[in-house]
Amino acid sequence: MPDESAQEPEAIIDAVVEPDPAPSASPATAPAEPVDTGYTAGGVPTFDSVREKIETRYGTAIGAAELDAETPEGRSVEEQYEARQRAAADRLAQIRESMRKPESQ
Repeated sequence: MPDESAQEPEAIIDAVVEPDPAPSASPATAPAEPVDTGYTAGGVPTFDSVREKIETRYGTAIGAAELDAETPEGRSVEEQYEARQRAAADRLAQIRESMRKPESQ
């Protein structure tokens, strides 16, 4: 094992320790504008907040419907609905045809 004293000494770094700056009082700022909470002082929702809530729900519903349509179950339900619509249209055509025939036989 080599002698540890034979190693080169590390370079000495000169540093100065700075004291932490004293915590200052909160900086003087201009009065902040009131945050729009979506409600009036009386607790009534504003039209903008109601519009935003409706648009958010509408967007969520549209997105959920699109995602549902992309699943195999969603496509199956769509096919079942279309088959029922065709069957209903066929039955309605039969009923209309039977009403056109004269009953005198």
